[in-house]
Amino acid sequence: MQKLPIGIQSFSELRSKGFLYIDKTEQILELIEGSKVYFLSRPRRFGKSLLISTLKEIFSGRKELFKGLFIEDKIEWDSFPVIHLDFAKSNYKEIGLKLALQERLNYQASLYKIELDTQTISSQLEELIRKLYKKYNKQVVLLIDEYDKPIIDFLEKDKIHIAQENSEIMKSFYSPIKSLDNELRFFFLTGISRFTKVSIFSDLNNLNDITTSRLANTLVGYTETEVHHYFDEYIKLIAKEKNSTALELKQEIKEWYNGYSFGGEKLYNPFSILNFMSDRKFNNYWFATGTPTFLIKLMAEEKYYDINDIETNDFSLANFDITDIDPITVLFQTGYLTIREKTGQNMYRLGYPNREVENSMVQLLLSEYVKKNNTKTNTALMKLKRGFETDDLDSVFYYLKSLFADIPYQIFEQNRESYYHSIIFLTFKLLGYNADAEVSTSIGRIDAVVKTPTHIYILEFKVNDTAENAIKQIKEKKYAQKYLNENKKIVLIGVACQEKTIKEYLIEDL
Repeated sequence: MQKLPIGIQSFSELRSKGFLYIDKTEQILELIEGSKVYFLSRPRRFGKSLLISTLKEIFSGRKELFKGLFIEDKIEWDSFPVIHLDFAKSNYKEIGLKLALQERLNYQASLYKIELDTQTISSQLEELIRKLYKKYNKQVVLLIDEYDKPIIDFLEKDKIHIAQENSEIMKSFYSPIKSLDNELRFFFLTGISRFTKVSIFSDLNNLNDITTSRLANTLVGYTETEVHHYFDEYIKLIAKEKNSTALELKQEIKEWYNGYSFGGEKLYNPFSILNFMSDRKFNNYWFATGTPTFLIKLMAEEKYYDINDIETNDFSLANFDITDIDPITVLFQTGYLTIREKTGQNMYRLGYPNREVENSMVQLLLSEYVKKNNTKTNTALMKLKRGFETDDLDSVFYYLKSLFADIPYQIFEQNRESYYHSIIFLTFKLLGYNADAEVSTSIGRIDAVVKTPTHIYILEFKVNDTAENAIKQIKEKKYAQKYLNENKKIVLIGVACQEKTIKEYLIEDL
């Protein structure tokens, strides 16, 4: 089995040291033979940096690294001067964006033994490109990775002014590119988000945004065919260790890590797949590498908690304004939501891509709503789940009450109905796939249903009402009807909520 390239973003290192490479050069060939100015937005750890590194080696003429790959005999190999700027490796947090950019430009110039005479970042970029063009008598390749990091890193409310300042600096930095068409052979820009106020998107008329284009559908990320082909030996080995079949394991891998779509084929998250194959166990690998703290707080403030079936349009998905942050746009661009289906002309339905993202996001949201840390929330949830499994409903309501206990009264009082609804929804979502919140029936909605091997619990929650009325509604709306053929004991539970707690509950066997 080939070595797994976990954490390796250098194409040269990956190929020269015998690491596994999923061949994307057929898609890359179509890019470099088409337009010459591209922008691609994809979530973090999705393969953007490896793509940039691959482009760098192609334009550096290093044919030996591509032995056995699709592109090896498909192009006339030639070398071009390449400027490679990676904002993830820039120290703008310490010295400021302007100085950090000047440092990177001077470093790139030093690689080609060029001295820069100008002082501003925009003039230095222009000077470097023109001098390289003149020195080598060849067009220049400009590759920029994580262009938006100096903005994304400062989106919290108390730092948004830095994001705005950096946005203005970047406007200036990119401004000369539109006048350098003759000197540029290829320009590729990647990031997580497409910021509307960064002038590159308005100034460059020929910028080809391939974020939801056919050209980029499978350019980064792994297709199902690729996962089954390149990781075949790993899948067979892990299936054997788990006393499972390869087919069963593939299905479970799909539920955990597949589901990302940017307008085309569904994709697997490369980072999670590589780590799963290495650790041989399911875990929230991708989510754990970057908890979206500001996003979670923003979602709680805006009362977003059920985001698994949201409709939006392509303009909203593609544009991100830091002066008016739309949580749904950010969730899509950062990979926490994905396109489920196209519902009309330029209209899409969004949802969580997979189990990894849904479980992690719902967990963090619940912790934010109930103002507890993840450990405390997890403990309460585990005991809540155990209570249902052992038919210990007194225990269930003890731990359900504990989830409400730490919510600041003033927050709760302002949004009482919303808070009950959100906490109940998120709590029952996290109990597992046999627990549903807001289950639809033909004549109404049930607040929650929990299925165990022996029981089906139907819960109706009422705010400032009685538990008796909650039970009455379950019966009148015939919520239990759809479960009568499941050969399990059906238990009706009416719950009355008042102030910051559960006032009373009634239990009735059907």
